[in-house]
Amino acid sequence: MRIALVYSRGLTGLDAPLVRVEAHVGGGLPQFRIVGLPDTEVKEARDRVRAALNTSRFQFPDGRVTVNLAPADLPKESGRFDLPIAIGILAASGQVPAHLLPQLEFAGELALSGELRPIHGALAMAFGAHRDGRAFVIPESVA
Repeated sequence: MRIALVYSRGLTGLDAPLVRVEAHVGGGLPQFRIVGLPDTEVKEARDRVRAALNTSRFQFPDGRVTVNLAPADLPKESGRFDLPIAIGILAASGQVPAHLLPQLEFAGELALSGELRPIHGALAMAFGAHRDGRAFVIPESVA
């Protein structure tokens, strides 16, 4: 698989709108781009995700990796999108199976070691996932 779709949730007050995390792994010179996040968040997420995958014994894909978080007009802050970005990259590069992804939503910040860190707003996100008929995967410390 070269393209993967992973679901997550944003957080605006008490509402948790759906966010689509689209990951594409393609040929070309090595490059890792994330679109749909503010500039500072992009740099930090790129660094955390790459380090977490490498220290967790996964292989960061060679070539061009592009991740899009949609919708673009929805505010997306904090590291809660690290886990869905990582899952998308792993699915698009064939390192994890993608067949269950349509039934799941993910949220979690990654440490450089690959550990999952707690996130805020998990309850609102879990309600949104349940309403849409998907299971919600979050760090154990938040559950």
